[in-house]
Amino acid sequence: MTAQEAVQKFLDWMAVEKRASPLTVEAYRGDLARFLAFMSVHLDGLPDMAGLAAISLRDLRAWLAHEQEQALRKRGRARATPSTPDQAARTRARRVSALRSFFRYLARREGVENPAVSLLGSPRTKKTLPRPLPRPDALAAPDDIAELARTPFEQQRNVTLFLLLYGCGLRISEALNLDVGDMRSVAAGGVLLIRGKGGKERLVPVLPQVGAALQAWLARHPAPDACSPLFLGVRGGRLQAAVAQKAMREWRVLSGLPDHATPHALRHSFATHLMEGGADLRVIQELLGHASLSTTQRYTLADEAHLVDVWTRAHPRAQLGAQPGGAEHAVPAPPRPMPVVAEKD
Repeated sequence: MTAQEAVQKFLDWMAVEKRASPLTVEAYRGDLARFLAFMSVHLDGLPDMAGLAAISLRDLRAWLAHEQEQALRKRGRARATPSTPDQAARTRARRVSALRSFFRYLARREGVENPAVSLLGSPRTKKTLPRPLPRPDALAAPDDIAELARTPFEQQRNVTLFLLLYGCGLRISEALNLDVGDMRSVAAGGVLLIRGKGGKERLVPVLPQVGAALQAWLARHPAPDACSPLFLGVRGGRLQAAVAQKAMREWRVLSGLPDHATPHALRHSFATHLMEGGADLRVIQELLGHASLSTTQRYTLADEAHLVDVWTRAHPRAQLGAQPGGAEHAVPAPPRPMPVVAEKD
């Protein structure tokens, strides 16, 4: 079996057994193609299965250095797409992750082991936190974005879509993958069955306002068959994410909002505003469909007021300053929290 055939078997396994998204599979395909292209030059020929097992840590570091050099050359080109050093590092980190996954597959399924891969370090990236919209902007977004649409059809579609994103905390891909038939559960029990990353399913409650908007949209839907896409483009096909992103970008520019005001920021706003309202962290994790609680915990760190409130109520010495004769025991406010590393939302 050649290296290319091994890569194809790995990608098929990712798509079928791991149920990885098509975007993830294509990203891994490109990453592994770049790795094999470099190794074919670096080793004077494309490695076979035995050659893959013999790749040394020195070879892997040479590949990573080559990727960094290519990123620097791209940034130096006048017409290149603007990028930051952190974005380039994140790309290289994803390629290292793809390589590790590929070699883990080879070890488990093909009997090809290479311990050098586990020793390869991943590029460091900046630690980020969610950036939600302020509550007034998140509440105004659906209606304001809809007002910019050209036709009544697009207006009703857009107000429903963006209400759904903020009201249910959906990813844009999750909302656009819904079909008309998925609305039966909303009518029956006020919940929506969402298929998230990796094919994971979760139930999300639908607020009455969101449910009313969905019913109004279905009444206007040109083809309300169960198998039809819930959100349609002007040509009758499933609405593309780029169209929704463009609609929000136009509203963002007119409203003077920062660049992070995207459809995904409505999902961040959903979680952050629930957190501010006192919602349990585990409940928010279930609603968002996070596999790990550490991902959901980012929202507690983004909300400093929530952290200070918890500290004040929970720490035994926090209340001493408010008690008679306790001023001398008062402690200062806790330091501002530092961002933490978190998996991709």
